[in-house]
Amino acid sequence: MSRRRFIPTLAAALAAALGVAACGGGSGDTGSAGSSTPSTSSAPSAAIKHNDANAKTTLTVGSKNFTEQKVLGEIYAQAFQAAGYTVKKALNLGDEKTALKAVKTNQISGYPEYTGTALLSFLKVPAKDIPTDEGQAYEQVKAGLAKQGIEAFPPTPFTSSNEVGLLKKKAEELGVTKISDLQSKAGQLTLYGSPECRTRLDCLLGLEKVYGLKFKKFVPVDVDQRHQVLTSGQADVSIVFTTDPQIKRNDEVLLQDDKGMFPPYNSTFLIKKATADAAGPDLAATIGAVNKGLTADVMQELNARVDLDKDTPEQAAQAYLKQFKLIPS
Repeated sequence: MSRRRFIPTLAAALAAALGVAACGGGSGDTGSAGSSTPSTSSAPSAAIKHNDANAKTTLTVGSKNFTEQKVLGEIYAQAFQAAGYTVKKALNLGDEKTALKAVKTNQISGYPEYTGTALLSFLKVPAKDIPTDEGQAYEQVKAGLAKQGIEAFPPTPFTSSNEVGLLKKKAEELGVTKISDLQSKAGQLTLYGSPECRTRLDCLLGLEKVYGLKFKKFVPVDVDQRHQVLTSGQADVSIVFTTDPQIKRNDEVLLQDDKGMFPPYNSTFLIKKATADAAGPDLAATIGAVNKGLTADVMQELNARVDLDKDTPEQAAQAYLKQFKLIPS
C-alpha cells in the first residue's frame, strides 16, 4: 500500500522535471498527480540505446554506504546494462576515501561522488576557496581529478549538501534559525554525525573552524541513523542531507549556512579515464540521459521510496528509469 502512495509523487516530480527540460517551465501541472506515470507529452523521446558491441566492456559500479548513493549506483548500473555493457555491482563500499581507492585499484570502474566532497576530501581545497557556483565547482573537480587519471562526468541538476538539522520544536526552544546562532548554545548541545565527520571540513571540523562552535559532545553514528537520533532525543542537532525525505516527515528544520561553509554537492560519476575511453561514446551518452531528470525533488522522492516506503534501491532505480522512459516499462 505504501508503495502506491509514493509512485504518484515520484511521477509528479518526474513530470515537473520533464516539463522543465522540454519547455523551460510547466511544472505546475498537478492534474497528473493521481497517475502512476508522467504525461507522455512531456516525456523525452530518446531512451537509452542498446549496443551489442558494448558487451565486451565490463563496468563494475560502486557506491558509498547510504541510501542515496545506493539508489544512484543502481540507476547507473541498470542504465549501463540497458546500453549493452556487461555490468557488475559493488555497492555500499564505505566512505568517499574507500570508494575512490576502489576506483584507483580497479576494484570498481566508477561510482557517483559529490563535487563538494571531491574538492574538500580528494583535492584538499580549503573551504574558503571552494566556488559557490555549481558549474565552477564541477570544472575544478574535473580538472583536479584529471591529473589523477580520473574522469568526472557532467553532474546532476540536484545538489545533496550536508546541513545542520534539528527538530522544529528544538529550534524554536533554542531560538535558532542559522548556524551562527549556535555559537552561544553549542556548549550545551550534543551533535551526531557520521564517523568521518570529525575530520571533514563540511562537517564537525568545519563547524569548529568556520563557525567556532564547541559542542558539549560529538557522537559518531551510522549515517542511516542521522534522523532517528533526533526523533529519539539522543541528539540535539545532527548532520543530515538536503535531499532527505525525513526532514518533512519528522518536522525538522535546517539551519541556514550563513557563512557559506557547505559547498555545492552535485553528483558526478567518477571513472578512470582509461576505462571511460575503452567504454566508448555510449558511456557519456548514457550518463547524460540518466542525469537529466535527477532534480532535487526527484532525488528526494527516490530516497523516500527506500527510507520510508521500504522499497529496495534496485526497485527505486528501476522506477526512475521506467517512468523517465529511459528503459522499457
